[in-house]
Amino acid sequence: MQPRNMSMSGVVDLAAVKAAQEAKAKAEQARAEAARQGGAGAVSPADLVIDVDEAGFERDVLQRSAEVPVVIDFWAEWCQPCKQLSPVLERLAVEYNGRFLLAKIDVDANQMLMQQFGVQGIPAVFAVVAGQALPLFQGAAAEAQIRQTLDQLVQVAEQRFGLTGLTVDPDAEPGGEQPAAAVAPGPYDGLLEAAVQALDAGDFGGAVQAYKNVLADDPANTEAKLGLAQAELLQRVGSMDPQQVRKDAAEKPADVQAQIAAADLDLVGGHVEDAFGRLIETVRGTAGDDRDAVRLRLLELFEVVGPDDPRVAAARRALARALF
Repeated sequence: MQPRNMSMSGVVDLAAVKAAQEAKAKAEQARAEAARQGGAGAVSPADLVIDVDEAGFERDVLQRSAEVPVVIDFWAEWCQPCKQLSPVLERLAVEYNGRFLLAKIDVDANQMLMQQFGVQGIPAVFAVVAGQALPLFQGAAAEAQIRQTLDQLVQVAEQRFGLTGLTVDPDAEPGGEQPAAAVAPGPYDGLLEAAVQALDAGDFGGAVQAYKNVLADDPANTEAKLGLAQAELLQRVGSMDPQQVRKDAAEKPADVQAQIAAADLDLVGGHVEDAFGRLIETVRGTAGDDRDAVRLRLLELFEVVGPDDPRVAAARRALARALF
C-alpha cells in the first residue's frame, strides 16, 4: 500500500472504507481479548516512540495503524525547527499514554518515503489511521495547536475506526509487546470476508449478495449495511459511461435519473458535497415519485459516507429544509 494524502474529514475511498471496517473489527477483537487476558499485550512507555525506515514502514506504520493511530514526524539532523518540535511530540506520545504511536522518519535516509508523502519541507507531521495517510501540520507548531490536532486525531480514530490505542504498562520491558491471542470468528465473519474478497476481485454483484445474506439473518448488522450501500454504488457506477452521464446531467437539469447517476459519479470520485448538493437541489425541483426517488438515493449515499461525517449531518439539515 502506498501512502497518500487525505483530509481529516475523509473522502469516499473504497480502500479506506474497507480498511476502516477491518481495523474496527480487529480493534474490537483486540479489546475483548485484552479484557479476557487481564491486559495482555501491554507496551512500555519507551515503545510509544519508534524510529522507522523504508524497510520497516509496512510493518511498523501501516500494519500498526490497524490498532493505533500512528503519527509520523519527518525530521533531519540539520533541521533546527525539528529539534524544537520532536521533543514535544515525544513527550506528548508518552503523555497521551498509548492513544497514538509516534514514528520518527529521518528524511535524509528515507527519501522515498518523503516523496511518497509529498513532503515539501520539514518538520512535517502526518498520521496514518487504518492504512490511510493524512497530513496534520508542517513547521514547529505551538504546543496548544499540536494538542488540538492530536485530540482531533484520536477522536476520529476511535469514532470512525474503533481504534482506542495501546495499553501501556510502566513496568513492561521495552520491546516486550505480545500479540493478542487469536479470537474465534464471529457468526458472520465468513460471509463478510467473502464480500470483501468479492470487492477486491471487482465482483460487485457477488459482494452485494454476500452482504444481503448477512442482513437476511441480522438486519441490524452495521458492517453489512455499510458494505451493501458501497457495493451497490460501485455496481451502478461500474456500468456507466462517465462522459455520457456528465453530458446528460449538464444538458438535462430536470432529468431526475440523469442527476442521480451524476451524483453517484460525484461520490465515487470523492466529491461528497457536490453529490449531496446535486440531489438536494433536485429534491427542491421535483415532486411525487421523482422526489421520493431522489430522496431515497440521497439516503443511500448518506449510508456510504457514514452517519458521523459532518457533511452528512449538514446535508440532512439541507434535505429537511428542501422537503419541508
